[in-house]
Amino acid sequence: MTRIWPGVIEHFKEILPVSKNTPIITLYEGNTPLIKAENLEYKLKKEYDVKLNIYLKYEGANPTGSFKDRGMTVAISKAKEEKSKVVICASTGNTSASAAAYSAKANMKCIVLIPHGAIALGKLSQAVMHGAEVFAVKGNFDVALKLAKEISEKYPITLVNSLNPYRIEGQKTASFEIIEQLGFVSDFQFMPVGNAGNITAYWKGYKEYSKRNNVKKLPKMMGFQAKGSAPIVKGRPIKNLKTIATAIRIGNPASWKYAVEARDESGGVIDVVSDKEILSAYYLLSSLEGLFVEPASAASVAGLIKYVKNGYFDKTDAPNIVCILTGHGLKDPDCAINAAKKYVKIKTVEPSLNSIMKNLKL
Repeated sequence: MTRIWPGVIEHFKEILPVSKNTPIITLYEGNTPLIKAENLEYKLKKEYDVKLNIYLKYEGANPTGSFKDRGMTVAISKAKEEKSKVVICASTGNTSASAAAYSAKANMKCIVLIPHGAIALGKLSQAVMHGAEVFAVKGNFDVALKLAKEISEKYPITLVNSLNPYRIEGQKTASFEIIEQLGFVSDFQFMPVGNAGNITAYWKGYKEYSKRNNVKKLPKMMGFQAKGSAPIVKGRPIKNLKTIATAIRIGNPASWKYAVEARDESGGVIDVVSDKEILSAYYLLSSLEGLFVEPASAASVAGLIKYVKNGYFDKTDAPNIVCILTGHGLKDPDCAINAAKKYVKIKTVEPSLNSIMKNLKL
């Protein structure tokens, strides 16, 4: 008999801060695909003569379409255990969708603060449809987060941004899951960095796995910010943010310190990729591997391609690399439409076989 996936909390309860008194609020998140990227491997081998074993962790397959669900199931479950009736978050999109969905499941009220004019339509529509009360703040994400923190400190409202430690606890499960799926620990992990909670959570998970299983080798954490939104790389907060990757358009990451620790302890990097590099990887993932991701997700693969081009990998090795794809492409339909105009020309033809075949390239 096939065992039904029970969700993140039930599957990983031994490593999570839950008890028999914790009401489990789940949408059966987790257990997302880890996909071997044979076509991308072939392309990089052909163009740069480098052998890589690339795996794509597709977190867009979570219930609300992003990795945020892993942490939100724990954060909302613990809020429910603590008798909270209202939660709040600031968001560039994915957190709002996840918080609203899990709050709805828990029969709790959800308040969302978004930066005015800087959120993808697909994400905003989710929060609205799940019944959240949404406020567009005249300011960037950092302004919205400051307000959310102030409200949660002054009123009986639970903050469910990644500053909430239960979010990090839930998100760390992806590290354990990747090792379960691979059967071994990868050499490198490439991932986007925005508010830096995810790289923090992954590294926490890997270190806990190491301690529990007496494993010495852990992945080098390779984090990538968008060039126009790279406060960690530049070493200072940024106010005027410019990137097509709205999910990582954050000027003062809440988990900055822990992201730097993850980089340094793992021997990895935090670097930048341009919007051009992000969009190129965005299209490659769809056209080569059949995986439609939001632009920020493609920062992981953009970073990998950048480092391949720069000769980072020894051509005699064949390292195992996991790229984290954080969100589904339908999160940002406007970007997909604009990208389609650039990469694909839709031809208008007469309703006949001859008309189609004249224009068809086989």
